Amino acid sequence: MSQVRTITRFAPSPTGRLHVGNIRTALVCWLAARADGGSFMLRIDDTDAARSTEDFVDAIRTDLGWLGLVPDGEVRQSDRFALYEAAFETLHAGGRVYPCYESEEELSVKRRIARGRGLPPIYDRAALTLTAEQRHSLDATGATPHWRFKLDGAPIAWDDLVRGPQKFDGTLMSDPVIRRADGSWLYLLPSVIDDIDMRISHVVRGEDHVSNTAVQLQMFAALGARAPAFAHMALLVGTDGKLSKREGAIGVGAIRDEGIEPQALLALLARIGTSDPVVPVAAAVDLIEGFAFGHMGRAPARFDSAELAQLNARTLHLLPFDAVRERLPAGIDETVWLAIRPNLTTLGEAAAMFATIEGPIATPAFDADDRIFAGHAAEAAQTLDWSAAPWAALTAALKGLTGRKGKTLFLPLRLALTGQDHGPEMAALLPLIGRDRAIARLRAAAG
Repeated sequence: MSQVRTITRFAPSPTGRLHVGNIRTALVCWLAARADGGSFMLRIDDTDAARSTEDFVDAIRTDLGWLGLVPDGEVRQSDRFALYEAAFETLHAGGRVYPCYESEEELSVKRRIARGRGLPPIYDRAALTLTAEQRHSLDATGATPHWRFKLDGAPIAWDDLVRGPQKFDGTLMSDPVIRRADGSWLYLLPSVIDDIDMRISHVVRGEDHVSNTAVQLQMFAALGARAPAFAHMALLVGTDGKLSKREGAIGVGAIRDEGIEPQALLALLARIGTSDPVVPVAAAVDLIEGFAFGHMGRAPARFDSAELAQLNARTLHLLPFDAVRERLPAGIDETVWLAIRPNLTTLGEAAAMFATIEGPIATPAFDADDRIFAGHAAEAAQTLDWSAAPWAALTAALKGLTGRKGKTLFLPLRLALTGQDHGPEMAALLPLIGRDRAIARLRAAAG
């Protein structure tokens, strides 16, 4: 019998912009699906009508598109309320959901009392003792119940793809609220209903959802469905041990605006917290080979914005001209790109580097000796064969003429020819500057 292909889902709430923690989850879902030739689905969890906006929905799609994590399909929870109602009625008929009338204040008091007695602060199921007449009386006063899912108290266990064997004592867990008094849905039950309907095979999320999984496993069983496999990843932390706004709770849009390449962000998020080295890649598909949940560790995954910046530079150095052509300033062709690429840390620096070729450049304020040297360089430049290797020929000629070598030879030449004391290799840059511009710049430096 053929193995069921992997179907994953990324399920953000459109109540804010995506951040690196969200993207790490989306990426692992995408990698798991692509590694198996399966499907990567986007589910917009927009049941919170008060906080969900279309602008955030559009931003989610934009950020995923920029990263190349294009889903194979999309559903929205706000379109699926009829499905939730039907499942809710099935659970109600089976005695697995029940109405509760306590206020939040009353529940808070109950939890404090339980803690004071050294007991777990779980719901005492007082609502189950209400008679039909008592519930009718409460309804008559205008009280509207919230609804809980009734756990069966049995031990709960599963083999997590990241954390290994997991066990929960069902008697120590509180029956979760699944529906508010106003009829709106909380996360737990709709997510299970969607996973069943969408035939999700693998659920990937942070380790802070482990207890939710224990509850949801009973929901799958109550609905007569086989549960998917679960992978609970270690949470991201920053360099100081927590995920600061600068190092993680930062929107993907802001990271893009800083000039980070999508491949760099994906390469870092794919490998931190795993047993695999972080290496630059030219495309997201390069991360698929070798992906395995078993490579993920249980220790917190450390996200470092400085490491991301360094990886971004290494990523740019891999990118072919066709990958950046549309984002480069006019006039930069493949030859120019290959010359300046090794010195870029962000693509936005390309314009300034191109200016060292096209000009105008700042004329250096040389002392008398360097002005004389620049004059010799201008004369030597006129005699060169510019079709060969003009930089090697120019420096060789000046070394023989002036006796200069090392920094005293190369630095004044770079300053005179580019206006900068650092930059791309002059052997690649000088032919692009060209004979006439080079001579003119050397003469200007000579005064």
